[in-house]
Amino acid sequence: MSKPLKQIHLAAHFPGVNNTTVWSDPAAGSHIEFSSFAHFARTAERAKFDFLFLAEGLRLREQGGKIYDLDVVGRPDTFTVLAALAAVTDRLGLTGTINSTFNEPYEVARQFASLDHLSGGRAAWNVVTSWDAFTGENFRRGGFLPQEERYSRAKEFLATAHELFDSWHGDEILADQATGTFLRDARAGAFTHQGQHFDIEGRFNVPRSPQGRPVIFQAGDSDEGREFAAADADAIFSRYATLKEGQAFYTDVKSRLAKYGRRPEDLLILPAATFVLGDTDEEAAELAHEVRRQQVSGATAIKHLEFVWNRDLSAYDPEGPLPDVDPVVAEEHISRGRAQVRMYRDPVAIAREWRELAEANKWSIRDLVINTGNRQTFIGSPATVARTINEFVQADASDGFILVPHITPGGLDPFADRVVPLLQEQGVFRADYEGTTLRDHLGLAHPDTGRRAAAGAERAAS
Repeated sequence: MSKPLKQIHLAAHFPGVNNTTVWSDPAAGSHIEFSSFAHFARTAERAKFDFLFLAEGLRLREQGGKIYDLDVVGRPDTFTVLAALAAVTDRLGLTGTINSTFNEPYEVARQFASLDHLSGGRAAWNVVTSWDAFTGENFRRGGFLPQEERYSRAKEFLATAHELFDSWHGDEILADQATGTFLRDARAGAFTHQGQHFDIEGRFNVPRSPQGRPVIFQAGDSDEGREFAAADADAIFSRYATLKEGQAFYTDVKSRLAKYGRRPEDLLILPAATFVLGDTDEEAAELAHEVRRQQVSGATAIKHLEFVWNRDLSAYDPEGPLPDVDPVVAEEHISRGRAQVRMYRDPVAIAREWRELAEANKWSIRDLVINTGNRQTFIGSPATVARTINEFVQADASDGFILVPHITPGGLDPFADRVVPLLQEQGVFRADYEGTTLRDHLGLAHPDTGRRAAAGAERAAS
């Protein structure tokens, strides 16, 4: 018997100004004005996507003590943007990245519960941690947490937020005008939490929201991150772009669920993916090459090389050879707040490898950055891209993709118009929404399902 076709999950990542975005293109619009967010969200909803995703940045990154002007983006407050988008969309899920290192559970739980009410059950929280003291300088508590404490705090943060969400069961509001009784249970919202990171008690002042709790996303790729997702998340991001790597990640994370009493379908694997479309595969390949050249200017190439070399390389020609000097290995780094700094744990070895690559391929600095950095995941005609996406999902390399276009806000439109109809024709993507909440779109059970069933059984027995 053949395996039934999996349904593909698609989402849209509102891009920022960085090396995956061509902000200088005449077709590019604002990354701050609400009209850009609204256009992007409406396109995603028109295409019947599961959700829109917003990343978060708590500090502008620096290079050599100056704001990294190739990566400056006005990042409006996440909750403000998502609440506004709830008013111009009806079904699209609204996912925000909120940091667990520098926020507090009560505040974040209240904001997400409010967003879930305002949107009719479409809120999702991407739980992240912050790794550097550079970001911590923006906050009263300052500093940062070592890695082992970051995830310890994140786990307790999420558990505490769940206690706050669950302090309301959903049936407390009676609002009986005849008797003047508003609450059926005068203890509604009461909570007490005592733990390593949080010691709070009081009343949570937002009643049970349509989804009970927001959908939980997690983005960590470390062993701790994968375990955190297996225990508590509804979806996890993957950074693996090849079929084989995607399958390995998929198998590893899904295999961790059983120990927490969860099924494989309880956690979705959703990699981020870029795309370039053309009328033919050849045209798309040419356009992808052009896009990548636009994304990595000479100045950008030098800045990216500094991530590894940890020294000022502004005197080098981006069209010339790589530096023959070795990287500076030190705690203090020229590229403050850049995630790539963590990726290159042995910069001297990376530099040696890159020199060998450049020499073998006769690459300049710019060529090297273009060929070793982020690339478009899906390149081809609409038919080729639709087929490739479906192959990844059916081969269990993912459950779908979070698409990141290189143009804001109209970069998603070609995918919505040309690829989505082909996926619908293949029967692997919805023709219309079948539910109203994000949990409905993702095929996730409502957290109150078990409790409601138990309560019903108890009433029947009595």
